[in-house]
Amino acid sequence: MAKKVLNTKKISNIKKANRVDMPLLIIVLMLLAFGIVMVLSASAPSALSEYGNSYRYVITQGGAALLGLAVMVFVVKLNEPIMKLLKKHYKLIYILSIAVLFTVLIPGISVEGGGARRWIKIGVQMQPSELTKIGLIIYFAGYFTDDRNEIKGFWKSALQPLCALLIPVAILYFVQNHLSAGIVMGIITVVIIIMSGCEFKYLASLATMGVAGLGFILLVFKDKLSSSFRSDRIEAWLRPFENMSDKGYQTVQGLYAIGSGKLFGVGLGASKQKYLYIPEAHNDFIFAIIAEELGFVGCTAVIILFTLFAIRGVLISIRARDMFESLVAVGITTLITAQALINIAVVTNSIPNTGMSLPFLSYGGTSLLILLSCVGLLLGISRNAKKI
Repeated sequence: MAKKVLNTKKISNIKKANRVDMPLLIIVLMLLAFGIVMVLSASAPSALSEYGNSYRYVITQGGAALLGLAVMVFVVKLNEPIMKLLKKHYKLIYILSIAVLFTVLIPGISVEGGGARRWIKIGVQMQPSELTKIGLIIYFAGYFTDDRNEIKGFWKSALQPLCALLIPVAILYFVQNHLSAGIVMGIITVVIIIMSGCEFKYLASLATMGVAGLGFILLVFKDKLSSSFRSDRIEAWLRPFENMSDKGYQTVQGLYAIGSGKLFGVGLGASKQKYLYIPEAHNDFIFAIIAEELGFVGCTAVIILFTLFAIRGVLISIRARDMFESLVAVGITTLITAQALINIAVVTNSIPNTGMSLPFLSYGGTSLLILLSCVGLLLGISRNAKKI
Protein backbone atom coordinates (compact mmCIF):
# COMPACT_ATOMS: atom_id res chain seq x y z
CA MET A 1 0.00 0.00 0.00
CA ALA A 2 2.82 2.39 0.92
CA LYS A 3 4.56 1.55 -2.35
CA LYS A 4 1.39 2.35 -4.30
CA VAL A 5 1.04 5.74 -2.55
CA LEU A 6 4.70 6.52 -3.32
CA ASN A 7 4.21 5.70 -7.00
CA THR A 8 1.10 7.90 -7.10
CA LYS A 9 3.09 10.82 -5.66
CA LYS A 10 5.81 10.31 -8.28
CA ILE A 11 3.22 10.37 -11.09
CA SER A 12 1.68 13.52 -9.59
CA ASN A 13 5.08 15.23 -9.48
CA ILE A 14 5.75 14.32 -13.12
CA LYS A 15 2.43 15.82 -14.17
CA LYS A 16 3.15 19.03 -12.29
CA ALA A 17 6.60 19.29 -13.83
CA ASN A 18 5.19 18.84 -17.35
CA ARG A 19 2.53 21.55 -17.11
CA VAL A 20 3.05 24.77 -18.98
CA ASP A 21 2.86 28.05 -17.09
CA MET A 22 -0.91 28.53 -17.05
CA PRO A 23 -0.89 32.17 -15.85
CA LEU A 24 1.33 33.12 -18.80
CA LEU A 25 -0.88 31.21 -21.23
CA ILE A 26 -4.01 32.92 -19.87
CA ILE A 27 -2.35 36.35 -20.13
CA VAL A 28 -1.37 35.74 -23.76
CA LEU A 29 -4.83 34.44 -24.68
CA MET A 30 -6.43 37.50 -23.04
CA LEU A 31 -4.14 39.85 -24.98
CA LEU A 32 -4.81 37.93 -28.18
CA ALA A 33 -8.60 37.96 -27.79
CA PHE A 34 -8.60 41.62 -26.78
CA GLY A 35 -6.36 42.41 -29.74
CA ILE A 36 -8.74 40.79 -32.24
CA VAL A 37 -11.68 42.74 -30.79
CA MET A 38 -9.75 46.01 -31.00
CA VAL A 39 -8.48 45.31 -34.52
CA LEU A 40 -12.09 44.78 -35.57
CA SER A 41 -13.14 48.05 -33.97
CA ALA A 42 -10.15 50.14 -35.11
CA SER A 43 -9.86 48.77 -38.65
CA ALA A 44 -13.52 48.69 -39.75
CA PRO A 45 -13.62 52.21 -41.30
CA SER A 46 -10.31 51.90 -43.17
CA ALA A 47 -11.11 48.35 -44.32
CA LEU A 48 -14.48 49.53 -45.65
CA SER A 49 -12.82 52.48 -47.38
CA GLU A 50 -10.01 50.45 -48.96
CA TYR A 51 -11.67 47.10 -49.69
CA GLY A 52 -15.41 47.63 -49.29
CA ASN A 53 -15.41 45.07 -46.48
CA SER A 54 -15.31 46.17 -42.82
CA TYR A 55 -14.10 42.75 -41.72
CA ARG A 56 -11.13 42.44 -44.08
CA TYR A 57 -8.41 43.13 -41.51
CA VAL A 58 -9.96 41.24 -38.60
CA ILE A 59 -10.48 38.12 -40.74
CA THR A 60 -6.78 38.18 -41.66
CA GLN A 61 -5.80 38.79 -38.04
CA GLY A 62 -8.08 36.00 -36.81
CA GLY A 63 -6.61 33.55 -39.33
CA ALA A 64 -3.07 34.51 -38.26
CA ALA A 65 -4.06 34.05 -34.61
CA LEU A 66 -5.38 30.53 -35.23
CA LEU A 67 -2.29 29.57 -37.22
CA GLY A 68 -0.07 31.15 -34.56
CA LEU A 69 -1.78 29.19 -31.79
CA ALA A 70 -1.27 25.96 -33.76
CA VAL A 71 2.43 26.79 -34.17
CA MET A 72 2.64 27.68 -30.47
CA VAL A 73 1.25 24.27 -29.46
CA PHE A 74 3.64 22.56 -31.90
CA VAL A 75 6.63 24.40 -30.41
CA VAL A 76 5.54 23.54 -26.87
CA LYS A 77 5.16 19.84 -27.73
CA LEU A 78 8.56 19.64 -29.43
CA ASN A 79 10.32 22.08 -27.14
CA GLU A 80 13.12 19.75 -26.07
CA PRO A 81 14.41 18.81 -29.57
CA ILE A 82 13.87 22.39 -30.78
CA MET A 83 15.95 23.84 -27.92
CA LYS A 84 18.72 21.30 -28.54
CA LEU A 85 18.74 22.20 -32.22
CA LEU A 86 18.83 25.94 -31.50
CA LYS A 87 21.67 25.57 -29.00
CA LYS A 88 23.69 23.40 -31.37
CA HIS A 89 23.39 25.77 -34.34
CA TYR A 90 23.33 29.17 -32.58
CA LYS A 91 26.24 30.50 -34.69
CA LEU A 92 24.53 29.55 -37.95
CA ILE A 93 21.31 31.15 -36.71
CA TYR A 94 23.23 34.38 -36.06
CA ILE A 95 24.63 34.40 -39.60
CA LEU A 96 21.21 33.72 -41.13
CA SER A 97 19.56 36.38 -38.96
CA ILE A 98 22.01 38.94 -40.37
CA ALA A 99 21.72 37.71 -43.95
CA VAL A 100 17.92 38.02 -43.88
CA LEU A 101 18.25 41.77 -43.31
CA PHE A 102 19.61 42.19 -46.85
CA THR A 103 16.46 40.74 -48.40
CA VAL A 104 15.00 44.26 -48.44
CA LEU A 105 17.45 45.00 -51.29
CA ILE A 106 16.01 42.30 -53.55
CA PRO A 107 13.94 43.88 -56.36
CA GLY A 108 10.40 42.60 -56.61
CA ILE A 109 9.95 41.72 -52.96
CA SER A 110 11.28 44.89 -51.30
CA VAL A 111 8.65 47.32 -49.99
CA GLU A 112 9.41 50.94 -49.10
CA GLY A 113 7.39 53.34 -47.00
CA GLY A 114 7.74 56.35 -44.72
CA GLY A 115 11.30 57.05 -45.83
CA ALA A 116 12.51 53.54 -44.97
CA ARG A 117 13.03 50.19 -46.67
CA ARG A 118 12.27 47.65 -43.98
CA TRP A 119 9.63 45.30 -45.42
CA ILE A 120 9.54 42.43 -47.89
CA LYS A 121 6.49 40.89 -49.50
CA ILE A 122 6.47 37.19 -50.38
CA GLY A 123 2.76 36.44 -50.41
CA VAL A 124 2.57 38.22 -47.06
CA GLN A 125 4.33 41.39 -45.96
CA MET A 126 6.81 41.21 -43.10
CA GLN A 127 9.83 42.89 -41.53
CA PRO A 128 12.97 40.71 -41.73
CA SER A 129 14.20 42.41 -38.55
CA GLU A 130 11.53 40.48 -36.61
CA LEU A 131 13.46 37.29 -37.37
CA THR A 132 16.78 38.95 -36.57
CA LYS A 133 15.60 39.83 -33.05
CA ILE A 134 14.83 36.17 -32.36
CA GLY A 135 18.10 35.10 -33.97
CA LEU A 136 20.07 37.41 -31.67
CA ILE A 137 18.35 36.04 -28.57
CA ILE A 138 19.27 32.49 -29.56
CA TYR A 139 22.82 33.51 -30.48
CA PHE A 140 23.55 35.27 -27.19
CA ALA A 141 21.98 32.43 -25.19
CA GLY A 142 24.20 29.96 -27.05
CA TYR A 143 27.29 32.16 -26.82
CA PHE A 144 27.10 32.60 -23.05
CA THR A 145 26.43 28.91 -22.39
CA ASP A 146 28.95 27.38 -24.81
CA ASP A 147 31.76 25.86 -22.70
CA ARG A 148 34.20 26.33 -25.58
CA ASN A 149 33.89 30.12 -25.34
CA GLU A 150 35.35 30.39 -21.80
CA ILE A 151 33.48 33.58 -20.88
CA LYS A 152 36.10 35.46 -18.86
CA GLY A 153 37.31 39.05 -18.83
CA PHE A 154 35.92 42.22 -20.41
CA TRP A 155 36.31 41.11 -24.03
CA LYS A 156 34.43 37.84 -23.74
CA SER A 157 31.85 38.98 -21.18
CA ALA A 158 30.81 42.30 -22.67
CA LEU A 159 32.73 43.68 -25.64
CA GLN A 160 32.44 40.71 -27.99
CA PRO A 161 28.64 40.47 -27.54
CA LEU A 162 28.44 44.22 -28.16
CA CYS A 163 30.38 43.79 -31.42
CA ALA A 164 27.99 41.00 -32.41
CA LEU A 165 25.11 43.44 -31.82
CA LEU A 166 26.66 46.33 -33.77
CA ILE A 167 26.71 44.36 -37.05
CA PRO A 168 22.90 43.98 -37.43
CA VAL A 169 22.32 47.45 -35.96
CA ALA A 170 24.62 49.00 -38.59
CA ILE A 171 22.79 47.11 -41.35
CA LEU A 172 19.44 48.25 -39.98
CA TYR A 173 20.58 51.87 -39.96
CA PHE A 174 22.41 52.09 -43.28
CA VAL A 175 20.39 49.59 -45.33
CA GLN A 176 16.87 49.69 -43.88
CA ASN A 177 16.81 53.04 -42.06
CA HIS A 178 15.20 51.12 -39.21
CA LEU A 179 16.82 52.35 -36.01
CA SER A 180 13.90 51.44 -33.72
CA ALA A 181 14.50 47.71 -34.28
CA GLY A 182 18.15 48.31 -33.43
CA ILE A 183 17.13 49.96 -30.15
CA VAL A 184 15.06 46.90 -29.20
CA MET A 185 17.99 44.62 -30.09
CA GLY A 186 20.24 46.77 -27.92
CA ILE A 187 17.88 46.47 -24.94
CA ILE A 188 17.71 42.68 -25.39
CA THR A 189 21.50 42.42 -25.60
CA VAL A 190 22.10 44.48 -22.46
CA VAL A 191 19.54 42.46 -20.46
CA ILE A 192 21.04 39.13 -21.58
CA ILE A 193 24.57 40.33 -20.78
CA ILE A 194 23.43 41.30 -17.27
CA MET A 195 21.55 38.03 -16.75
CA SER A 196 24.54 36.01 -17.96
CA GLY A 197 26.40 37.07 -14.81
CA CYS A 198 28.63 39.76 -16.26
CA GLU A 199 30.64 41.53 -13.53
CA PHE A 200 29.58 45.03 -12.53
CA LYS A 201 32.94 46.58 -13.46
CA TYR A 202 32.55 45.27 -17.01
CA LEU A 203 28.99 46.57 -17.19
CA ALA A 204 30.18 49.99 -16.01
CA SER A 205 32.93 50.01 -18.65
CA LEU A 206 30.41 48.97 -21.30
CA ALA A 207 28.03 51.75 -20.28
CA THR A 208 30.86 54.32 -20.45
CA MET A 209 31.84 53.11 -23.90
CA GLY A 210 28.20 53.23 -25.00
CA VAL A 211 27.76 56.85 -23.91
CA ALA A 212 31.06 57.83 -25.56
CA GLY A 213 30.11 55.99 -28.74
CA LEU A 214 26.70 57.67 -28.87
CA GLY A 215 28.33 61.07 -28.43
CA PHE A 216 30.77 60.28 -31.25
CA ILE A 217 27.96 59.21 -33.59
CA LEU A 218 25.95 62.35 -32.85
CA LEU A 219 29.01 64.47 -33.55
CA VAL A 220 30.15 62.73 -36.73
CA PHE A 221 26.71 62.18 -38.26
CA LYS A 222 25.19 65.43 -37.00
CA ASP A 223 24.49 66.77 -40.51
CA LYS A 224 22.97 63.53 -41.73
CA LEU A 225 20.76 63.17 -38.68
CA SER A 226 19.60 66.79 -38.83
CA SER A 227 18.65 66.47 -42.50
CA SER A 228 16.91 63.09 -42.30
CA PHE A 229 13.30 62.17 -41.65
CA ARG A 230 14.39 61.23 -38.13
CA SER A 231 15.00 64.91 -37.28
CA ASP A 232 11.48 65.66 -38.54
CA ARG A 233 10.12 63.07 -36.13
CA ILE A 234 12.02 64.66 -33.25
CA GLU A 235 10.64 68.06 -34.22
CA ALA A 236 7.13 66.58 -34.41
CA TRP A 237 7.65 64.99 -30.98
CA LEU A 238 8.80 68.23 -29.34
CA ARG A 239 6.20 70.44 -31.06
CA PRO A 240 3.39 68.17 -32.29
CA PHE A 241 0.69 70.84 -32.46
CA GLU A 242 2.95 73.16 -34.43
CA ASN A 243 3.52 70.39 -36.99
CA MET A 244 0.04 68.85 -36.98
CA SER A 245 -0.43 69.42 -40.72
CA ASP A 246 2.62 67.28 -41.49
CA LYS A 247 4.83 65.04 -39.33
CA GLY A 248 2.90 65.72 -36.13
CA TYR A 249 -0.50 64.84 -37.58
CA GLN A 250 -0.63 61.21 -36.41
CA THR A 251 0.63 62.10 -32.93
CA VAL A 252 -1.87 64.92 -32.48
CA GLN A 253 -4.80 62.80 -33.62
CA GLY A 254 -3.66 60.08 -31.23
CA LEU A 255 -3.53 62.57 -28.36
CA TYR A 256 -7.04 63.77 -29.25
CA ALA A 257 -8.20 60.15 -29.03
CA ILE A 258 -6.51 59.62 -25.66
CA GLY A 259 -7.98 62.86 -24.28
CA SER A 260 -11.48 61.97 -25.49
CA GLY A 261 -11.45 58.65 -23.63
CA LYS A 262 -11.16 60.14 -20.13
CA LEU A 263 -11.77 57.56 -17.38
CA PHE A 264 -14.10 54.96 -18.92
CA GLY A 265 -13.95 55.81 -22.62
CA VAL A 266 -16.65 56.64 -25.15
CA GLY A 267 -17.62 52.98 -25.49
CA LEU A 268 -16.35 49.99 -27.46
CA GLY A 269 -16.76 50.68 -31.18
CA ALA A 270 -17.69 54.34 -30.64
CA SER A 271 -14.32 55.92 -31.52
CA LYS A 272 -14.43 58.93 -33.83
CA GLN A 273 -10.69 59.17 -34.47
CA LYS A 274 -10.61 55.77 -36.18
CA TYR A 275 -12.71 57.21 -39.03
CA LEU A 276 -9.57 57.89 -41.09
CA TYR A 277 -8.31 60.61 -38.75
CA ILE A 278 -5.53 58.50 -37.23
CA PRO A 279 -3.29 56.84 -39.86
CA GLU A 280 -2.63 53.17 -39.01
CA ALA A 281 -5.29 53.25 -36.30
CA HIS A 282 -5.43 49.44 -36.27
CA ASN A 283 -1.65 49.08 -36.31
CA ASP A 284 0.95 51.27 -34.57
CA PHE A 285 -1.67 53.56 -32.94
CA ILE A 286 -4.20 50.98 -31.77
CA PHE A 287 -3.43 51.96 -28.16
CA ALA A 288 -4.91 55.40 -28.90
CA ILE A 289 -8.18 53.75 -29.99
CA ILE A 290 -8.14 51.64 -26.83
CA ALA A 291 -7.73 54.84 -24.81
CA GLU A 292 -10.59 56.56 -26.65
CA GLU A 293 -13.06 53.68 -26.50
CA LEU A 294 -12.19 52.17 -23.10
CA GLY A 295 -10.55 55.13 -21.39
CA PHE A 296 -7.96 55.13 -18.63
CA VAL A 297 -9.41 51.88 -17.25
CA GLY A 298 -8.87 50.03 -20.54
CA CYS A 299 -5.32 51.37 -20.90
CA THR A 300 -4.50 50.37 -17.34
CA ALA A 301 -5.80 46.85 -17.99
CA VAL A 302 -3.50 46.51 -21.03
CA ILE A 303 -0.48 47.78 -19.08
CA ILE A 304 -1.27 45.39 -16.21
CA LEU A 305 -1.43 42.44 -18.61
CA PHE A 306 1.98 43.29 -20.10
CA THR A 307 3.39 43.78 -16.59
CA LEU A 308 2.09 40.35 -15.56
CA PHE A 309 3.55 38.89 -18.76
CA ALA A 310 6.96 40.33 -17.84
CA ILE A 311 6.72 38.94 -14.29
CA ARG A 312 5.78 35.46 -15.49
CA GLY A 313 8.56 35.55 -18.09
CA VAL A 314 11.15 36.42 -15.44
CA LEU A 315 9.87 33.65 -13.15
CA ILE A 316 10.13 31.14 -16.00
CA SER A 317 13.69 32.33 -16.64
CA ILE A 318 14.58 31.81 -12.97
CA ARG A 319 13.06 28.32 -12.95
CA ALA A 320 14.54 27.18 -16.29
CA ARG A 321 16.39 23.88 -16.13
CA ASP A 322 19.60 25.27 -17.67
CA MET A 323 21.28 28.59 -18.46
CA PHE A 324 20.57 28.42 -22.20
CA GLU A 325 16.82 28.14 -21.69
CA SER A 326 16.97 30.79 -18.97
CA LEU A 327 18.60 33.33 -21.31
CA VAL A 328 16.21 32.48 -24.15
CA ALA A 329 13.28 33.02 -21.77
CA VAL A 330 14.57 36.38 -20.51
CA GLY A 331 15.36 37.45 -24.09
CA ILE A 332 11.83 36.71 -25.33
CA THR A 333 10.31 38.39 -22.28
CA THR A 334 12.46 41.48 -22.87
CA LEU A 335 11.61 41.55 -26.59
CA ILE A 336 7.83 41.59 -26.06
CA THR A 337 7.90 43.88 -23.02
CA ALA A 338 10.28 46.40 -24.62
CA GLN A 339 8.17 46.63 -27.78
CA ALA A 340 5.04 47.19 -25.71
CA LEU A 341 6.70 49.94 -23.68
CA ILE A 342 8.07 51.68 -26.77
CA ASN A 343 4.73 51.56 -28.58
CA ILE A 344 2.80 52.98 -25.61
CA ALA A 345 5.47 55.66 -25.12
CA VAL A 346 5.17 56.67 -28.79
CA VAL A 347 1.37 56.86 -28.75
CA THR A 348 1.40 59.00 -25.60
CA ASN A 349 4.12 61.19 -27.20
CA SER A 350 6.61 60.33 -24.45
CA ILE A 351 9.23 59.53 -27.11
CA PRO A 352 9.50 60.27 -30.88
CA ASN A 353 7.50 58.13 -33.29
CA THR A 354 9.38 54.92 -34.10
CA GLY A 355 6.86 52.85 -36.05
CA MET A 356 6.77 50.08 -33.42
CA SER A 357 3.66 47.89 -33.21
CA LEU A 358 1.97 46.80 -29.96
CA PRO A 359 2.54 43.04 -29.42
CA PHE A 360 -0.59 40.85 -29.76
CA LEU A 361 -2.82 43.90 -30.18
CA SER A 362 -1.67 45.66 -33.35
CA TYR A 363 -2.69 44.35 -36.76
CA GLY A 364 -0.05 42.23 -38.49
CA GLY A 365 -0.33 38.55 -39.35
CA THR A 366 3.35 37.62 -39.68
CA SER A 367 4.28 39.59 -36.57
CA LEU A 368 1.57 37.81 -34.59
CA LEU A 369 2.74 34.44 -35.90
CA ILE A 370 6.33 35.15 -34.81
CA LEU A 371 5.20 36.40 -31.39
CA LEU A 372 3.10 33.30 -30.73
CA SER A 373 6.01 31.10 -31.81
CA CYS A 374 8.14 32.89 -29.21
CA VAL A 375 5.44 32.34 -26.60
CA GLY A 376 5.56 28.65 -27.56
CA LEU A 377 9.27 28.60 -26.72
CA LEU A 378 8.58 30.36 -23.43
CA LEU A 379 5.79 27.96 -22.50
CA GLY A 380 7.94 24.98 -23.50
CA ILE A 381 10.71 26.21 -21.21
CA SER A 382 8.19 26.56 -18.37
CA ARG A 383 6.97 23.02 -19.03
CA ASN A 384 10.44 21.63 -18.38
CA ALA A 385 11.31 24.11 -15.64
CA LYS A 386 12.40 23.21 -12.14
CA LYS A 387 9.91 23.57 -9.32
CA ILE A 388 10.62 26.13 -6.62
